[in-house]
Amino acid sequence: MTINQIQVRKKGSLTLPVDLRTKYGVDEGDIYTLIDMGDGSFVLTPRTSQVNRLGNKVTKILNEEGATLDDLLTSLDEEREQYYQERFIQGPSRHGNE
Repeated sequence: MTINQIQVRKKGSLTLPVDLRTKYGVDEGDIYTLIDMGDGSFVLTPRTSQVNRLGNKVTKILNEEGATLDDLLTSLDEEREQYYQERFIQGPSRHGNE
């Protein structure tokens, strides 16, 4: 266990020592949950933002499928155009019991 002293600055900012930021991969903008233990001590726990978590999930799926971000964007454009054509240009389908 390493003991570090940190100072509370303006607006309550804390600066984590560089060795801890490096060791734990702490980057600017990372979000943490601060837990008040009730006895004057606090615990900081990392909280992955939903945007980062979902972005990582999309990246993993793209890699597994051998697709690129350009492939995904092209596919989204095609789907958007098809949706537009079906809903606003051609009107509702006249097939079946509709």
